[in-house]
Amino acid sequence: QVQLVESGGGLVQPGGSLRLSCAASGFIFSNYPMSWYRQAPGKERELVATITSTGSSTNYIGSVKGRFTISRDNAKSTVYLQMNSLKPEDTAVYFCKSPALPKWGQGTQVTVSL
Repeated sequence: QVQLVESGGGLVQPGGSLRLSCAASGFIFSNYPMSWYRQAPGKERELVATITSTGSSTNYIGSVKGRFTISRDNAKSTVYLQMNSLKPEDTAVYFCKSPALPKWGQGTQVTVSL
């Protein structure tokens, strides 16, 4: 069965960096595009970034362009989200998911605060 396990979240000061990881299993990872989503308190879940199955193309929401980088290692069945220049408004639970599959991971909390 499909499993997605996110890790790497934590508390960081504004301007800091974090690298999230999502380990996938139960499907042929290299065949699927992958995305990172986030959900802030009281807000709807939003799509943050997407990467194609080969990693050749990426897309980001405007608010994270130039600060976040999505990448993947198909040999390790893992997708990453490098987050730099973090802002308090980036505080949220971050989830990984393939747009082509219904399964969600449990998420990892990112808190940006002094």
